[in-house]
Amino acid sequence: MKPLAQRVAQIPQIGLLGVILAMCAFITMKAGSHVDPISHVTVNSFLNPGTIVQVLTDTSFFAVMAVGIAFVIITGGIDLSVGSTYALAGVLTAMVLRATVPEGAAGPGIVVEAIVLCLAVGTACGFLNGVMVTSLRVHPFVITLGTMWIFRGVAFVTSKAESILMPETVTDAIKVNLGMRKDLYPVPFLIALATIVAGIVFLTKTVAGRNIYAVGGNSEASHYAGIRVPRVLLLVYTLCGLTAGLAAFLGAGFYGAASCSDGQGYELYAIAAAVVGGVSLLGGRGTAFGAGLGALLIVLFRQAVVTLNLDTKYEWIIIGVAIIVAVFLERLTRGRRAGND
Repeated sequence: MKPLAQRVAQIPQIGLLGVILAMCAFITMKAGSHVDPISHVTVNSFLNPGTIVQVLTDTSFFAVMAVGIAFVIITGGIDLSVGSTYALAGVLTAMVLRATVPEGAAGPGIVVEAIVLCLAVGTACGFLNGVMVTSLRVHPFVITLGTMWIFRGVAFVTSKAESILMPETVTDAIKVNLGMRKDLYPVPFLIALATIVAGIVFLTKTVAGRNIYAVGGNSEASHYAGIRVPRVLLLVYTLCGLTAGLAAFLGAGFYGAASCSDGQGYELYAIAAAVVGGVSLLGGRGTAFGAGLGALLIVLFRQAVVTLNLDTKYEWIIIGVAIIVAVFLERLTRGRRAGND
């Protein structure tokens, strides 16, 4: 039996976990301190309950979307429309609830309706992407670039560029503190964590998950092995839309409103999270766990810029460098493995 240290070193995401811990330590040392407005105790400006939960909350939206987009990238595809799907799902859900839910109405049924609507819109958008990718035989970059504009345009037209309030019942459900401090809201992170676990189980324990890796590794060989490649592609794009719809529910519920401008740039954050988390753009490799860790690292970069009072444009530079480094390391690792074979 291998020693514990050797087994830990063989964990694919151990390097990424090390980077995250080092990043947290660096921000903590440089953050300074302030008086907590709730406890009235002097605390570190980063390492305190409020900031940590906020970081995890911000991570939640990207992590949920990153899991879905990881499925697509593992097959060798891409989906640029998830940010627009996020906006469309939030807007249509808020509009339907505004039209059907009486003012001041409460009850768990409203929350269920909001979840179902967001998931339905997101799934429909993802399914449409999958149908066009498999039937038109056009590169998914082109298809999803088109739907990125279409979905956001539909959100703009239907909402007339208004910000539409969500029912308070939905916001209250997302902001339940579960016995924690009144200003801490752990529900988005718990849902994101459940999504990551579901993604891990799906990819590693199901036939459909193994087929996703097979198609990404070699789609032609997968076809001759009896795998229905178009069906696999349709599945991953549909799941990607589903996770974007779930993220929309979390975002619109947490912030209490939805608008056509929501989710702008989220597709890049989600793709960056997946790539930084070890999902290969060449297909065939990657994990839901890595995508979730990648989302956390991206948000830590953003938090570092805020905590250290840097110009916000440094965020773009740091994330861009992180993507390039991640891709370079992935190619280097793949080349070494090929050489060893």
